[in-house]
Amino acid sequence: MSTEKAINFLAAHKMRAEDFELGDLVNRITDQMNQGLTSNPASLLMLPTYIEADNEFQVEKPVVAIDAGGTNFRIAMVKFDQNGDLVIDQQKNGSMPGVAEETSKEEFFRQMASYLEGYKEQSDQIGFCFSYPIEIYPNKDGKLLHFSKEVKAKEVEGEMVGENLLKAAGTPEKEVVILNDTVATLLAGKSASTKKAYDSFIGFILGTGTNVAYIEKNNNIVKAEGLDLSKSQIINVESGNFDDAPRGDIDIEFDNETDTPGRYTFEKMYAGGYFGGLCLKALQAAAKEGLFSGETAEALNQMEGLTSVQANSFTMGIADANNPLKAAAASQEDAEIIMEIIDGLIDRAAKLVAGNLAAVILKTGKGQNADKPVLMTIEGTTFYKLKGLQIQFENYMKEYLSGDKQRYYEIVEVSQSSLVGAALAALVN
Repeated sequence: MSTEKAINFLAAHKMRAEDFELGDLVNRITDQMNQGLTSNPASLLMLPTYIEADNEFQVEKPVVAIDAGGTNFRIAMVKFDQNGDLVIDQQKNGSMPGVAEETSKEEFFRQMASYLEGYKEQSDQIGFCFSYPIEIYPNKDGKLLHFSKEVKAKEVEGEMVGENLLKAAGTPEKEVVILNDTVATLLAGKSASTKKAYDSFIGFILGTGTNVAYIEKNNNIVKAEGLDLSKSQIINVESGNFDDAPRGDIDIEFDNETDTPGRYTFEKMYAGGYFGGLCLKALQAAAKEGLFSGETAEALNQMEGLTSVQANSFTMGIADANNPLKAAAASQEDAEIIMEIIDGLIDRAAKLVAGNLAAVILKTGKGQNADKPVLMTIEGTTFYKLKGLQIQFENYMKEYLSGDKQRYYEIVEVSQSSLVGAALAALVN
């Protein structure tokens, strides 16, 4: 009975995986990917990175690798040895400038340059994974568009990150490659491919947010001038911003209540930073429609927030006494309805992710031979820890990428992918 109630509720609001065709979603994403490679992009920005991932890595050449994102700053010396193994040495962790208080542009780059002391003398090449919104230029430097809420340094917005870092460090002659974490994830996977042949590489992140990067032929990137049309480069899709997914009315209501209504609507359907809030919005709608006892309905309606971790632990049956859903469920039937609704939203999330990655694999035209699959490097706790998501995702992928669309792929997770990818960005250029 509880299962039937939950299914009927999700169906009425068009929030089930069954409420959209995977092929239709793939076509919508593909159309926007193609449009994004022109000078008139829609919601998929398809940002060029000017990083040629098809190049071979340099061996026995140490580079400085930096990973900056959120509130954390990491730096290390990285190289490939003669056996093709990656060697990470002298790793040091710090905090991002501008976390504790508002910081000027001069002080921001001065603090960042201080981390380079002891490293800049060891290499003329720097790979910098800068996981904030940036616009990459052909010289592989990047202009910061804006910081996330953790970092307070308004004067830095609109500035070139690499140029200012090298100036503050007193080493303007050095080379720096700026990239984001999704591009770094793709490159980190490529580092794991030195002993096996792959047809292409994809980087995908599903944690607090979501994004995908892949390798595109330069002759398809018509919006960028002066490219060598015989080569390829990594494209940062900015897939979380996709705006043509099949949303239900609860998705739309939830989006309208976020800080950025109308932006990153795809991400808000399944990424970890939003999934708990979406679950709560759905449960409160179900309470208003009489799916729960009065006691449970009242408790749900009084809840002011729900994290993805809390929603996940409850549906996995491992919620502790502090979990608000465990406290809210006044009966076993109510608890089962809550679980069924969350499980339904996870199933939908898996199908949405499958649509995203199937579109990207097909866009590459690669992976048609089982001996040379596409390697997808996937990072993020939401992908790996949300109940059953990875299994359901692979089931959707295998069903869709069959027959005349048959494609072969492998999934890998790489430790410290952002730091590794930062180094590799310098080693392939």
